[in-house]
Amino acid sequence: MHELTLEAKVDNLNQVLAFVDERLEALGCSMKVQMQIDVAVEEIFVNIAHYAYAPKSGPATLQIETEENPPAVSITFIDSGAPFDPLAKPDPDVTLSVDERQIGGLGIYMVKKSMDSVTYRWQNGKNMLTIKKNLS
Repeated sequence: MHELTLEAKVDNLNQVLAFVDERLEALGCSMKVQMQIDVAVEEIFVNIAHYAYAPKSGPATLQIETEENPPAVSITFIDSGAPFDPLAKPDPDVTLSVDERQIGGLGIYMVKKSMDSVTYRWQNGKNMLTIKKNLS
């Protein structure tokens, strides 16, 4: 397992993406899958940076675990901000026009659609959101 802990600030997004991409490239991940994972990582990390500790800031940890058979990667985002399960909200109605749709929820919807699994748990005073993507 690889782990990175840093301040949950949008300014640290490039460091987060570099950390993730380094692991994905070592796995021989295709560019298409890497881009899908990068979009999901960006969405989740920016949400943590904006909302987990608002109006202040705090630490965020990313843990990357890999599986060999079949090849897959799991990335867990951990913060000790206010408890928040982004999966509890219903998916937005994407059949509605932009003007008719309620604000919010589209980012996590995209994450759920592009990853093979997304899970949330509140454990030991921490939010833990895990995304998993099969690499084959």
